[in-house]
Amino acid sequence: MKSKKTELFTGGMIGNGIIGDPPSDTRSSSQTKSFGYQVLGFGAGGGGFAEYTLSMLVVGGAGGGGGGSASAAGGGGAGGYRTSDQTNPAQGTALTITVGAGGASGGTTGYGAIGAQSQISGTGLTTITTAPGSGGAKDGVHAYNAGTFASGGGGGSFGGEGATPTASPAGQGRKGGTGISSYNPGPQGGSGGGGGGHATVGGNATGDTAGVGGTGTQINIIGSTQGYSGGGGGGARYASYGNIPTPPTGGGGRGSQSGAAEAGTANTGGGGGGTGTAGASGAGGSGIVVLDLPDASYSGTTTGSPTVATGQTTAQGSARTTLKFTGSGSYTI
Repeated sequence: MKSKKTELFTGGMIGNGIIGDPPSDTRSSSQTKSFGYQVLGFGAGGGGFAEYTLSMLVVGGAGGGGGGSASAAGGGGAGGYRTSDQTNPAQGTALTITVGAGGASGGTTGYGAIGAQSQISGTGLTTITTAPGSGGAKDGVHAYNAGTFASGGGGGSFGGEGATPTASPAGQGRKGGTGISSYNPGPQGGSGGGGGGHATVGGNATGDTAGVGGTGTQINIIGSTQGYSGGGGGGARYASYGNIPTPPTGGGGRGSQSGAAEAGTANTGGGGGGTGTAGASGAGGSGIVVLDLPDASYSGTTTGSPTVATGQTTAQGSARTTLKFTGSGSYTI
């Protein structure tokens, strides 16, 4: 019996598209059939799949500033800062978003509290977790080094050491500054160290000048350039001769001398300011999660009431949709 020859089909017409030898394909597997043929964009629009980039910013909740009590306290550490780009995420993927709260104020006598982490997770997506900021030390002591945190809180007066970051991956924040005793005559005192920021370490106190909070990082992912993850400033001993520097970019709160310190700005991950001899320290600023994608790729399926803006120009280009989550929620691609 004569055997039949089997031939492999390599080309032809199917519907209104042509399938030939599979071309070299550099796109994600979610856009390519398992048999190796390129899927053409049949139907409305046609022309094939348009590659795009989903940009993500994840900022953790910052630490609260410490209470000065009889002297001066350290500023709160900034919430962690991470960005990530995902090329051609699979359609239908649900992204679960958690936004971390800022840490509580240390009041007039206590340590500032650590913030809470922020996160994006979803099937097929590498989970992005950003650590919180550490709280500032109260007067006369070192900042806490316990737990997992991105930026360290500043140390209290009389040489309190700032905390060193413990989060993994590294690079989410910086070390807090060191406090110092007073150089001036009269009552004992001094100044607290600044909380660490994402870009720079918290400033060390010098004499009666409190340590400035570490600098945050600026990015245009919402249609305008904004600063995130700045450290809170330290407090100073006396209003009569203490010096409180103005915080740098990133939402960190200004420390105080004899009144209440500033809180970190909400949804920036800015650390709370430390206080001097009177008044409460500032709470840490809450975190934020931002998504940035092309207008044409926005599905409109969300929970948690994010702020959505279309037609924006970001670092990724023009005609972008931005979703700003200031509380937990979700987005389905």
